[in-house]
Amino acid sequence: MDILMLGTGNAFAKKYYNNNALLCQNGFTLLIDCGITALLSLHQIGQPLDGIDAVLISHIHADHIGGLEEYAFRMKFQYRKRPVLYVPDKLAEPLWEHSLRGGLWQEQSQKLEDYFEVRRIREGIPAVLHDGLTVEIIRTEHIPGKISYSLLFNNSFFYTADMRFHPELVTDLVRNRGCVVFHDCQFVTPGEVHATLEELLTLPEDVQSKIYLMHYADDKDRYEGRTGRMKFIEQHVRYTISDGKVEPTAPSGP
Repeated sequence: MDILMLGTGNAFAKKYYNNNALLCQNGFTLLIDCGITALLSLHQIGQPLDGIDAVLISHIHADHIGGLEEYAFRMKFQYRKRPVLYVPDKLAEPLWEHSLRGGLWQEQSQKLEDYFEVRRIREGIPAVLHDGLTVEIIRTEHIPGKISYSLLFNNSFFYTADMRFHPELVTDLVRNRGCVVFHDCQFVTPGEVHATLEELLTLPEDVQSKIYLMHYADDKDRYEGRTGRMKFIEQHVRYTISDGKVEPTAPSGP
């Protein structure tokens, strides 16, 4: 599969944009989260909105869902389409009631399904998104009391979205399932809602070698060469994930 990060920054990043991505497999294009900067980034790389086959939401924070209002309006009124939205079952109602209803509610459009073809996915049950592409949502800790999920694609690629340090889970996925991991990374300590670089550096070297860092602050340059065996994932670079390896394949583009 190929992945292109629309942004690799944290919630407050201005240089690297919100941590959202395009995942491509067998001609199918999935937008992973749709934050505030997602549509600007899609415009910059020349990716048309109607060329996206589905959107998948990991949790309800603005850097992950803040662009959904514009996306919904443009798909409905510009493209005359009702796009597919994959959403964890427990997030479907809060996504509408707590985040989208204020802007999207109209007399003729009063629910999430009026804008999207909503496909709910459940914890522990892999969902088939397309031929050759599955996802399992794994509930992971982020904000206390707030539901958040990380994403396991094809039982081989783990995408944390936002997650506190969970060394047992990450080590198991790497060693026992052979996964590549894209992990959010906070540079400063303590890591109250994200794994910190300091914490991630305590992982065994064989595990670190399969971890690629994202969701970082705009001062990333200060930490180049200080990440152990882990590497930074870069914005607007297309990577191919295959056989436990991650290789850049192109600078940008849909």
